[in-house]
Amino acid sequence: MVATVEATESAALNRCLPLFLHRRCPERHENMNITYFVETELPHVRRFYTASSIAFNEPRALQGLVQNKEQFTQTSTSSNAYPVNVLEVNRKLKELVKTGHLKDARQMFDGLSQRNVVSWTTMISGYVNASDSSEALKLFYKVWVEPDLAMDDFALSIALKACGLHLNEKHGEILHGYSVKTGFVNSVFVGSALLDMYMKTCRVWEGCRVFEEMPLRNVVSWTAIITGLVHAGCNAEALRYFSEMLRSGEEYDSYTFAIALKACANTGALNYGREIHTQATKRDLDACSFVANTLVTMYNKCGKVLYGLRLFEKMMTRDVVSWTTVITTYVQMGQENHAFQLFLQMRESEVCPNEYTLAAIISACANTARMEWGEQLHAHVLIVGLLDTLSVANSIMTLYSRCGQFNSASTVFHGMSRRDIVSWSTIIAGYSQGGLGEEAFKYLSWMRKDGPKPTEFALASVLSVCGNMAILEQGKQLHAHVLSVGLEHRAMVRSSLINMYAKCGSIQEASRIFNWTENDDIVSWTAMVNGYAEHGHSKEAIDLFEKIPMVGLRPDSVTFIGVLTACSHAGLVDHGYHYFNSMSEEYGINPSKEHYGCIIDLLCRAGQLSDAEHMITSMPFTRDDVVWSTLLRACRLHGDVDRARRAAEQILLLDPNCAGTLITIANIYSAKGRWKEAADVRRLMRSKGVIKEPGWSWIKIKDQVSAFVAGDRLHPEWEDIYAILHLLASREAIQEMGSLEYDVDDLQKFEFSFPILQASHIECDLSLRLSSGSC
Repeated sequence: MVATVEATESAALNRCLPLFLHRRCPERHENMNITYFVETELPHVRRFYTASSIAFNEPRALQGLVQNKEQFTQTSTSSNAYPVNVLEVNRKLKELVKTGHLKDARQMFDGLSQRNVVSWTTMISGYVNASDSSEALKLFYKVWVEPDLAMDDFALSIALKACGLHLNEKHGEILHGYSVKTGFVNSVFVGSALLDMYMKTCRVWEGCRVFEEMPLRNVVSWTAIITGLVHAGCNAEALRYFSEMLRSGEEYDSYTFAIALKACANTGALNYGREIHTQATKRDLDACSFVANTLVTMYNKCGKVLYGLRLFEKMMTRDVVSWTTVITTYVQMGQENHAFQLFLQMRESEVCPNEYTLAAIISACANTARMEWGEQLHAHVLIVGLLDTLSVANSIMTLYSRCGQFNSASTVFHGMSRRDIVSWSTIIAGYSQGGLGEEAFKYLSWMRKDGPKPTEFALASVLSVCGNMAILEQGKQLHAHVLSVGLEHRAMVRSSLINMYAKCGSIQEASRIFNWTENDDIVSWTAMVNGYAEHGHSKEAIDLFEKIPMVGLRPDSVTFIGVLTACSHAGLVDHGYHYFNSMSEEYGINPSKEHYGCIIDLLCRAGQLSDAEHMITSMPFTRDDVVWSTLLRACRLHGDVDRARRAAEQILLLDPNCAGTLITIANIYSAKGRWKEAADVRRLMRSKGVIKEPGWSWIKIKDQVSAFVAGDRLHPEWEDIYAILHLLASREAIQEMGSLEYDVDDLQKFEFSFPILQASHIECDLSLRLSSGSC
């Protein structure tokens, strides 16, 4: 055993001799023997190493082998000497840590009667690798105050890594000060660890300063600064450092290439990415899995999807990251069917999906409302134990919310052991988009009380609820909260405020917000254009639309819906056709079904029913009941019975029990004196048991919301309400309305179009929202 140790020590010394002897005594290093070097030079190794600006691995081995020259020289005479035991124990300790048996390693460590710096560093490193920074720092501070142990740069770098792990900035600053005072800051190990710690704690400027002051840099240092900048969103600066690294002649590895390609992907720097691709190919690094995966991501994000797919197809070995990258790309492009096919191929190739793969494919199910597939994936997630993964749980909540299964989404949310800002925003947005405003407000209040600080996503979702429900008072309170937290300049919040005030009837306040802030995003412009259009201010909407190119912005498809709606309300047929044609000719936007619907509505309002019908039959989309209903209403207004009959037939093919369509066509027949046809339609309704869904309304008085529906007698003051309504719905009132076609259903609809306004509440701020039943 002693001979083995001596051989190991001799080999370690021989590896270090050429460097140390040449630096300290170049004229003697050819003839100096090991014994002389150990007895005369080793006491100075630690001092020499600590003061140096260069980090070496070999001196570290010497320090672990030899604590002092007396113990070293006694190894040949005592088989139970201290270095032999410590070396063997450290080897076993390292093996336990490396294999993940951290508890067993700690028990062994605590039972040691003698420990050297290697023992302590091994345990500290184990806790850092296990993400237990608290225990790692506790052990490190014990090393710091231990009088028999001398600090080295490797232990200090591990402690700095622990600080960056859980954002312990205060401890990191203390260690930074200590490293400057002792000179350890000049070590490339400590400098790189300091740089990494500051980058992970989002103190980018301090990290860059540490990097600039480093006397020596290696590939780890360069990669750390580039990685930190990319994660901080400073992609252009990261690419500048990468270029500087290339010019300095520093060797770089596949990790450096991968993070530089990620910066190119984030900024859309396709040409720069191609250059890096060329360099990686020359050095045979493009075959490395994570470089190849990053290349695929870069080409996909830069719009060269075919390039990315071609690289994926050429991969010799495809790991889970490769599959996940391409699946995620398809989902982000809206090509969910391709994502499903690729996921099935991945399963056939026996590559197990990870949490990111499952999150992406569940998102695809949510986007396409594939509830059955999503439930199967949810069951698989439960089996493999990934439900506690935030990305997966958030995707499952999104799936259930978009499919209208809000109870299931709430169950997933309440069952999460930990929640991030995305979790809260997802559940709030789900309830908001589902029209469940009260629940959305409850979760927002809960988030403000116990969760993280609400972001613009959560606030924008609840502001949308306020706009859709026309509850201005709550919208104003949210506006005040937005101002207090300083989020009023965020594009998403600003556009939601404009939209909320416009839908609540306060177009002046919406205009004030738009004019007061610096609107450098198309979303705010679109919200304002739509607001003007919905309020009938067609001229203002068109004028604002014309200013968009002047400020350097390009209108998107939603912006065109707003300006086409404005043209429709103003009856500007020529303007409407001009904007409709300019979508594809000037901006390269293919008109969607919604844009065709706007033009059809424009033609119907202008009385050009023949052109409207031709537009419906020639549009490159499946004709739904919305466009036919638009034509049907216009036919009733203009008395076109034959065209109304054709439109009604098309609607009934899609929905045979659409009560609104049957009532409308019956009224059209009655207005033209075609009583037999009207009676046949009403007889058909009775035979099918079709009943018109009654209109409903709600009114808010002194923070109390009351909902009403025709025939409702559940309100505690329903008798007084009906007394007022019958008074308003008297025959004289009907004659003043100029209507000659009211039946019982129409009378009920008329009654509940005027909710009671109690005299004692007239001075209150009221919010009224009306909605009629539709097929």
